[in-house]
Amino acid sequence: MICPSLSCGRCEACLSGRDSFCPDFRVLDGGYAEKIVVPERNVFPMIKGFSIAEAAALPLASLTAWHMLIGRAGLQPGETVLIWGAGSGVGSFAVQIAKLHAARVIAVASSDEKLAKAKQLGADMLINHKTEDVAARVKAFTDGKGVEVVFDHVGTAVWEANWKAIQNGGRWVNCGVTTGKDVSLSLSRLFSRQITLLGSRMGSHAEFLQILKFAEQGRIKPVVDRTYPLSEAGEAHRWIGESRHFGKVVLVI
Repeated sequence: MICPSLSCGRCEACLSGRDSFCPDFRVLDGGYAEKIVVPERNVFPMIKGFSIAEAAALPLASLTAWHMLIGRAGLQPGETVLIWGAGSGVGSFAVQIAKLHAARVIAVASSDEKLAKAKQLGADMLINHKTEDVAARVKAFTDGKGVEVVFDHVGTAVWEANWKAIQNGGRWVNCGVTTGKDVSLSLSRLFSRQITLLGSRMGSHAEFLQILKFAEQGRIKPVVDRTYPLSEAGEAHRWIGESRHFGKVVLVI
């Protein structure tokens, strides 16, 4: 198995366990090849009982979700987290990691079928953003307070909904912009509500070791929606583009 965080391993950031702050940091974002070369320090033994597809599905999405929720947002037991895109690879891991840390999970997805699967992973409340007002449902579930943590890898399309759903003093962590990167921010809105906005990028080798420990115990599991041969990568992208997947889509040789 490959840890997807590539860094020099020698600088102050790397030696202090903050790999993603390394000046030479890069992300190994998928292989798309029959063979790939990575530094020896990035290679870990495959977890017993894992298939090749599961071993491929675990590292990048789980490390992203872990660093967002634990490394950056500091999710605490008993807190409520709003997870957008619970049917995605990173979202499906986020649900599991949040429950592992005794948090309450509000899962948002685009279909009732995806939400049913999120519930199987431990989600406490389910919201279909195609048919429901996300912020209103969040407020109802939290007795009007809103959530302590927003888990966002969507971007522009959910910007206003997040402001309505997050409670004063809440933490909002973002790792992606699948619907756009440009937003309008009022600084008075930020400081008057004392909201913490957090950027997050990948994670460290130390965090990856934590994930492997829980994966070996069966407490974090990769969700593989389906596999495609490498020659059908285009079909895999079309399946994802139609938002029909739950979990990871894996290319195999």
